[in-house]
Amino acid sequence: MAAKNAVKATDRFERKREAILDAATPILNRLGVKGLTLGVAAAAVDLSTTSVTYYFRRKDDLAAACMLRGVEAMQQMVETALAEQTPQARLHRLLALYLERMRATAIREAPPLPLLNDLRALAQPQRGEVGQAFGRMFRKVRQVFDAPELSFLTRGRKTARTHMLLEQLFWSSAWLSKFDPEDYPRLTERMFDILVGGLAAERSDWAPQTIAMAELAPRDRHEANRETFLLAATRLINARGYKGASVDKISAELNVTKGSFYHHNEAKDDLVVACFERSFEIMRRVQRLAFALPADNWTRLSSAAATLAEFQLSDHGPLLRTTALTALPEPIRKRMVTHANRVSDRFASTVSDGIADGSIRPVDSFIAAQMINATLNAGSELGYWVPGIKQKAAPAVFVRPLLMGVFER
Repeated sequence: MAAKNAVKATDRFERKREAILDAATPILNRLGVKGLTLGVAAAAVDLSTTSVTYYFRRKDDLAAACMLRGVEAMQQMVETALAEQTPQARLHRLLALYLERMRATAIREAPPLPLLNDLRALAQPQRGEVGQAFGRMFRKVRQVFDAPELSFLTRGRKTARTHMLLEQLFWSSAWLSKFDPEDYPRLTERMFDILVGGLAAERSDWAPQTIAMAELAPRDRHEANRETFLLAATRLINARGYKGASVDKISAELNVTKGSFYHHNEAKDDLVVACFERSFEIMRRVQRLAFALPADNWTRLSSAAATLAEFQLSDHGPLLRTTALTALPEPIRKRMVTHANRVSDRFASTVSDGIADGSIRPVDSFIAAQMINATLNAGSELGYWVPGIKQKAAPAVFVRPLLMGVFER
């Protein structure tokens, strides 16, 4: 009897724990680690904060549990996909499984998957635990590229393509809501088509034109001073997340006082907004320069993407990762998303123009633009995943696989 009661108590504990994770995950996705408090999670499941601490002592324990559950779900999808015999079949199976899970979530048949992009905002030891689990899953995904016909891929190039591929899955949460869930299988096919076939038409080669990094440098002393401040903050936020990039750390990085920080920025949110605006302006500047080239639209598009990939690893880079959006108040976040969408829409227009002039394959221009954005956003971490990669190599190693085909040389 005692054993039976113990089993019932364990089942009850697990059901309640899962219910808390189901409720906490959308909060984590919307507000990030910073906004996921035990009190907010407790209110979502109609419990007291004290009751939630019975399952999760600290909010970082709760956030880490959400992320670990998501990594485990991804691991299961990857292992199922790896049962397929060819790289193409594995990729298709992984895309189909992931978008099917997103479809089930959209119609409330499955709990949401957590966004893993705020991992760095976790405290230790939770950050290390989730990071190790993510690393194991990442290495599994890399096995998609294990095949004799892909022996030309070095370990570093496999890693870069794996990083790009995972970013496509994670980024999809930003745009899938524009479609009805019943359309997700069709979107799977369109993403697969772009990943395997690339964007270049049969007659279009990989030959992006060079846009000098000097074109993207500050233009005067005032702009240079502001650039120094924003670049240091961008690097710190990308590396440690919004939560980890405290005012003290940003000030120390710049060797200025906190008073000087607040002279330039009324609040930390203002600084994040300024970093985003800097990133969007750089992307728009690259687009303007590339789209003014006397070339076809494939060359313009590939030149813009290649330049931005190179910029990420340059002395002027990186751009601020979109992970910082979750830390911003809702009205400000919406404004930044609007800016991001304008950049994406300009890429989509170029894809459409390229289809019209025959230099780009017939693809879904909206999805192609989102996939380009995902790749460029992930480019800020390329140096972490492929240590020692040179700035000039970034376009060929990271952008070319999306634009020419992920299984191509």
